[in-house]
Amino acid sequence: MRLEVGCKMQFHAQTETPVVLMLRPRSLPGQWVVWERYVLEPHCPSSEYSDSYGNLCQRLMIPAGKFELAVTAEIATDSDIAVDPTAMFVPIEHLPSSVLRFLLPSRYCESDRLFDLAVAVTQDASPGYSQVESIRRWIYENFEYQYGSSDASTSALDIVATQQGICRDFAHLGISLCRSLNIPARMVVGYLYNLKPMDQHAWFEAYVGDRWYSFDATQAEPRGNRVVLAHGRDAADVALVTQFGPLSLETMEVWVRSSSYPQVSSPIVDSTETIQTSVNGI
Repeated sequence: MRLEVGCKMQFHAQTETPVVLMLRPRSLPGQWVVWERYVLEPHCPSSEYSDSYGNLCQRLMIPAGKFELAVTAEIATDSDIAVDPTAMFVPIEHLPSSVLRFLLPSRYCESDRLFDLAVAVTQDASPGYSQVESIRRWIYENFEYQYGSSDASTSALDIVATQQGICRDFAHLGISLCRSLNIPARMVVGYLYNLKPMDQHAWFEAYVGDRWYSFDATQAEPRGNRVVLAHGRDAADVALVTQFGPLSLETMEVWVRSSSYPQVSSPIVDSTETIQTSVNGI
């Protein structure tokens, strides 16, 4: 499917403020960037680099006063996500070295403190994909999706206590429980077609059967038509906006819609690589 995705943000800066943005999608297995448009108003000098996870990051100095940015892209995506209940647990000694960091506890994912819960949730599941699916389903069935129930400091342990959260929190808990079982897991941020209410979205991926699979604890069933912006250990790695000074977000608009442009064939293959919005200090 071809999707037009985008977001528009208006900021007010008290002084000239350094900012790192993570708003550009990149072509990956499972998604192809057909075109994109990135507008800064007023225009300001910027540069780009790839972080240690391969995410595209934009550096700029936002001038004092009102500042607006708009990012729009057309993406060809997979309509379905891969599902394989037979995908087995990968022993640690056989994991790629690049995957090992996704086994460790991180700022929002206290996997070293959730082993007993992870065992209880997955007691009837076979090692691997089935364990992760048991975790995803348990979160979906037992936790309430509630705006305003968490903030930028909320961790996986916090929502275990409250049993409420948003997509970012559900992803953190899923990641933590997977890592407790020595299953590598990472956070993904991006767009989901027909998400209601529309917003930036977060889910998680787990490494089983020698590849990454997507899991979304906010949805009843597996859903494709996703656009990845970034992935990392947790929300600290995938903030869409990281500011280094006084900066306020005034408005934000997000959209995902079926593309109205003429459809042409695109090189989409099954995804093997793949963020609620995490805005640092906003």
